[in-house]
Amino acid sequence: MPRTLIRKNPSNFKTLPLFVEATPEGLSYQSVGMPLNFAQTLQRRKPVSVADAERFAVELANLGVSVRLTLHWQNRDYWVLVRQRRQDRGDVVLKLISGYVPAHELNIPLHTAIQEIAEECLLETPEGWLGGRFNDTWLPAPYSSALHYREALPFRLTPLSGSARPVRCANLQLLERPRAYVHLPTASLQLIYDLRLEVPKEAKSLSLFHVDERLEGDQLVARLDRKRPDLYLMPLQDGEPLAELYTLKKGQLSPAGTRGLYLAESFARQDGWLVREERIRWKDWLRQQGLTPPEKPTGLARLRGKAKQLLKKIVPRKKVSS
Repeated sequence: MPRTLIRKNPSNFKTLPLFVEATPEGLSYQSVGMPLNFAQTLQRRKPVSVADAERFAVELANLGVSVRLTLHWQNRDYWVLVRQRRQDRGDVVLKLISGYVPAHELNIPLHTAIQEIAEECLLETPEGWLGGRFNDTWLPAPYSSALHYREALPFRLTPLSGSARPVRCANLQLLERPRAYVHLPTASLQLIYDLRLEVPKEAKSLSLFHVDERLEGDQLVARLDRKRPDLYLMPLQDGEPLAELYTLKKGQLSPAGTRGLYLAESFARQDGWLVREERIRWKDWLRQQGLTPPEKPTGLARLRGKAKQLLKKIVPRKKVSS
């Protein structure tokens, strides 16, 4: 049964509408109007249109932030994706770790991105849950009242190379140079930070879980469901993604099914500063990237695999005498 980790009052969350100006050289945004709560923000997230993908000025509902998180574990790199049922759009997608930027952090969205990693990406070992550090700063431990965190063995977050085109909040250029796009269907500005998460070598039997807040009645509730880890790893080779998805439980990677899978709009094609799609099919994204999914094993190969698994269970391991 899913375990409740935290409950929040959604009315405590406030964000601000934005005025965004874009040119081929860069993009800037600034707040306009009065702070909005979560329900008011959702009401404003309606489709907008602009005539020129590289040069425009438009008012938008909110600022969102995402993290293209590269997890380094056992000498391999993986992109981290999470499964989300999007209540406001009525669909289920795999997406980057992401969230709304609150009003008081509009000029420091990197802080929001790091907070989202702490809230959404949970790393468990038999001795407890891993805390994290970004440079010299500890990440928050949002579920410390419900989970035991291991402070002695933190994972480390570091920035990767940023976007070529600068993004500014008013006159302040943002740190770590996030990629930016205006998502036309939801009238939102989205920033994507490229970060790396290095798992300590001493972290054995690692399991990964996604925790996301859902609106239930008048509360935002975060739950941990061990039967649905909802966090997926896409392996990289020489920095480029492979057409594979896995879950990680107790140090073992398990292939994840991709039939009927959709990815969120951050994976769709970007035209200038604009993204027009709500989502993209997994198979269409693979085609767009020039990737080929791995071949399914034949019946004989599947039988061999099952036979090996049975032998492992039947034949005891030899004990090494000391």
